[in-house]
Amino acid sequence: MTGPYKPGTPCWIDLMVPDQQAAIDFYSDLFGWQGEIGPPEQGGYSVCTLKGKPVAGIMKAMNPDGSVPDPLPPTVWTTYLSTDNIDGTLKSVTDAGGTVMMGPMDVMDLGRMAVIADPTGAVVGLWQPGTFDGAGIVNEHGALIWNELTTADLPAAAAFYSSVLPVTTARSEMPGAEGYIEFKVDDRAVGGIMDLSQLPPGVAPHWQPYFHVDDVDEIQAATVRAGGSVLAPAFDMAAGRMAVLADPQGGSFSVITASAPQGA
Repeated sequence: MTGPYKPGTPCWIDLMVPDQQAAIDFYSDLFGWQGEIGPPEQGGYSVCTLKGKPVAGIMKAMNPDGSVPDPLPPTVWTTYLSTDNIDGTLKSVTDAGGTVMMGPMDVMDLGRMAVIADPTGAVVGLWQPGTFDGAGIVNEHGALIWNELTTADLPAAAAFYSSVLPVTTARSEMPGAEGYIEFKVDDRAVGGIMDLSQLPPGVAPHWQPYFHVDDVDEIQAATVRAGGSVLAPAFDMAAGRMAVLADPQGGSFSVITASAPQGA
């Protein structure tokens, strides 16, 4: 990436975990990232890099005062959607039936952030860039390539995001993807919405990142060897070969070898 993400585009992801160093080690071994626990003034937040470019954040689950939460929150990846006016976006969020869970808050000179829940219950972040645009590498091995919302009410989700950000939604034209909805920015697909009924009972609405990898089966095997788990074994579909995995602390993510280049 050589410039800011267009508003509405997923631009960053981060993971909140009980054991931050273990998560840094796991993903560094799996994807070739480099990372270390950040300085205290940044809450220890780790910006992991690939080829010297930022690709994801990992932070320790803690309360604002630095204490350990009880009970611990679930280990989850948070997707951040880019906006050029976070205050205006948050007003649109509440007007459209969403909930502001945190923020807005300044992150030094890097930008401004907030976390919201959409009307279907899925949690997602918002990022207004300052000196930090977001992921510096995408669509390469070990880097973010796609972000997907899974929810029980696709029409409500599509209407919500279209009303709060400059995105449009359309039914996917991929073979075998009937019912799948794509988020588009300037008519380019940047994310998707999947029906929650396709997942096991009890799974809550959520956003999930996909990482591009050169060999899905190899990454799946490496995840298991490192103590992670397989939620959906490697399979082929129209967009490529993919698998749904979880790290040893329970954070779920997808990996895919895309069947075609996604463009610049």
